[in-house]
Amino acid sequence: MVKEGRFMDKFDVVIIGSGLGGLLCGYILSKEGFNVCILEKHSQPGGNLQTFTRHGNKFETGVHYVGALGKDQTLARYWNYFGLTKSLPFKQLDQNCYDMVSYGEHEFPLAQGFENFADQLLPYFPETELALNEYIRDIHEVVSAFPLYNLELPKDHREHLYTTRSTYEFLRKFSHNVNIKSRIPLSSVLAGNNYLYGGSRMTPVNVASLINHSFISGAYRIVGGSDQISQSLCKAVTAQGGTILNNQDVNGISQIQGEFTISTESGQQFHSAMVISNIHPAATLSMMPAEMVRQAYQKRIVSLKNTTSSFIVYLSLKPGIFPYLNYNYHYHASPDTWDEAEANDKPWPRMFLLSTGCQAHEQQFAETVTILTYMQFEEVLTWEKTTVGRRGAEYMDFKQQKSDRLLELVYLKFPELKSAIEHVEISTPLTYRDYTGTPEGSLYGIQKNFHDPLLTTVMPRTKIPGFYFTGQNTNLHGALGVTIGSVVTCGEILGLAYLLKKIQNG
Repeated sequence: MVKEGRFMDKFDVVIIGSGLGGLLCGYILSKEGFNVCILEKHSQPGGNLQTFTRHGNKFETGVHYVGALGKDQTLARYWNYFGLTKSLPFKQLDQNCYDMVSYGEHEFPLAQGFENFADQLLPYFPETELALNEYIRDIHEVVSAFPLYNLELPKDHREHLYTTRSTYEFLRKFSHNVNIKSRIPLSSVLAGNNYLYGGSRMTPVNVASLINHSFISGAYRIVGGSDQISQSLCKAVTAQGGTILNNQDVNGISQIQGEFTISTESGQQFHSAMVISNIHPAATLSMMPAEMVRQAYQKRIVSLKNTTSSFIVYLSLKPGIFPYLNYNYHYHASPDTWDEAEANDKPWPRMFLLSTGCQAHEQQFAETVTILTYMQFEEVLTWEKTTVGRRGAEYMDFKQQKSDRLLELVYLKFPELKSAIEHVEISTPLTYRDYTGTPEGSLYGIQKNFHDPLLTTVMPRTKIPGFYFTGQNTNLHGALGVTIGSVVTCGEILGLAYLLKKIQNG
């Protein structure tokens, strides 16, 4: 399926990075007859679509659930074009609770279906029917300002109305609606899954609204692992004449008289008229000679703040003990979720996201559990220049201590998990950095900032003729955001109206 070996060929397009954005661009352009080559630095393609296996159990690295995959919903309509909706096994999460939001002992369900979303929260906030309906109207209105969410061409350009407003302020108007028993405000519940977008006060309202709208529309896991997405796309790209090369760590990009030369650590060179980078823009620009990039542009990209990183514990479980949860569990130590990622001076961790692995459509017990929380890169600066497997005993002790602290918090909510654990694997910001190539192991790449959305927006078409960006930094992170972003990138090459029409027709 994936070609390997020594090549020194000329291609129409070289794509750097085989994450979701790179593979989708490779699919679109190879389908349109372009001679495409995708270069991947690791031994297998997929980026955050990859899974890994420990002790016979498979774990997700980045995609734990996706939204808007129901019939005629946004992601399903896009993925129909890529053949993914027919080739992959999906399992819908609990319709009455795809995300459980917990503050101490108090739990609140976030449900699928917009009417059902309000109905399931209403018993906890009995006087807030109007407020819940207002929230739903609001996110519908935000979505309507982004036509590509509905597979439509940009038209009235109202995006700025929502890229310049903060999610934090957007939700504050619901803070006076309070659960009587817990005194938890509705605003905190609506922000309870903000780990999905980094939970920053800088996050524009369009980011949170588009993500939440997609999950309320329909939330799904991929049975057997998200690596099936990359496998399906790789198979399609190569069947359409494309080339995918693993173990090709790009270290240089140059351009002479309109032709790009892409060099790799292995000493190979690839030539093309166009390049699409699916890796972080700052990492991409660092591979180019100074004269190739405008200094002001490079300075802007390098200076942009990235979203925070994560600390992750992967658990292999003894069989038949811990139940499979057909929802995700978002725990918070306090109702203020907006400082959890940044607060180094307060007890850590202050939140966690727990997700059980989905291995079968009918699953009674969990085989794996993944637990994620925020971690600042500064926590691991001591080992910044080390490599995997060579970080020493002090680093191993650091990981173990942090893992123990995180699990102690988890046991408060899930005491039965303690006796079910068979093996533990641990990931830090360094792990994520080395795995994804994202500076400081950032969860979602560049931090979008409502104060200056143009500054923190990376356009797919650059000032370098024939050079493009794709991936989570150009549009929106997550499966849906990256999918739309790949279409926008390829639309710059093919014409967006032409491409959208093809996608609309399946």
